Amino acid sequence: MRLGYYVGYWSAGPPPGAQEAVLAAERLGFDSVWTAEAYGSDALTPLAWWGARTSRIRLGTAIAQLSARTPTAAAMAALTLDHLSGGRFVLGLGASGPQVVEGWYGQPYPRPLARTREYVDIVRHVLAREAPVTYDGDFFRLPLPADQGTGLGKPLRSTVHPLRADLPIHLAAEGPRNTALTAEIADGWLPMFYTPRMDAEHRALLAEGFAKRSGALRPVDEFEVTAAVPVVLADDVEQAADAIRPHVALYAGGMGAKGANFHRNVLDRLGYAEACDEIQAHYLAGDKARAVAAVPTELVREIALVGTPDDIRAQLPAWQGTAITTMLVQTDPRALPAVAALLAGAVDAPADAV
Repeated sequence: MRLGYYVGYWSAGPPPGAQEAVLAAERLGFDSVWTAEAYGSDALTPLAWWGARTSRIRLGTAIAQLSARTPTAAAMAALTLDHLSGGRFVLGLGASGPQVVEGWYGQPYPRPLARTREYVDIVRHVLAREAPVTYDGDFFRLPLPADQGTGLGKPLRSTVHPLRADLPIHLAAEGPRNTALTAEIADGWLPMFYTPRMDAEHRALLAEGFAKRSGALRPVDEFEVTAAVPVVLADDVEQAADAIRPHVALYAGGMGAKGANFHRNVLDRLGYAEACDEIQAHYLAGDKARAVAAVPTELVREIALVGTPDDIRAQLPAWQGTAITTMLVQTDPRALPAVAALLAGAVDAPADAV
């Protein structure tokens, strides 16, 4: 298991210390650094800005939203960043949810799995650069049919030759069918709220997708599972868990509509449906403090590493045997060196780097 660093998306502004943390992650031997987007900062600009001062670490988006760009625009950004970084870019994509897609991007949200399949297929066509891109799908049609436009559209091929025609594409997936689809068509999986307790179920879903996987893609033994894991060092478990509770409350109660919250569904499957009912009720009523307080400590301990160094060392063995290939550390940038030193014995991080 390797280490990655998750910068995420911005809140009210650029996260303090992010550039320094990215440089520290490279210096400490981390394999990768990842940015994200919701409905504020985008994922690509910060990654290029901060990544421009790095030389070795891989640069990934976790995630870039499908609805934010057409498939060809995503492919253009990917091949551009791959060239500028010397072959270090990883395109992480996700469908997001109907609140963001319909509310922010003004697009419909039908059949996200089928749309994801078409999107990835087009990106791969662009990167392969074997012929002008044409596509006749249910969601994407290239060129645009004459009866939907001027009739002047024509098949085009990227003017830029991609540095890597097989540039890796990772997918965010939370539901069982989406996870299996990811194993079928992508090069890696970006899960949310991963827990070692569900590892066998995760492996079974991945195996289902691998059984349908094309031989033209990377072999199964090169498939990556890059899981974001919050890590908080504190004087005790409860104090550390308090730093994670707002994050869980936001995703369980505030991200997505009632009855259509894919993030909450993951926690429901873990057995926390009753707790999530309370969290969501408080959040939707505008009482964020009570929503945060309703997040159980045992839930936090399932999806995060929290507490003193000894507490975290005791939790690590459960994570070591999982399907995770990269533990994507979410932590205070100032704590990164201490966290790296603590995790070095459990992951493939150079000892001399920490």
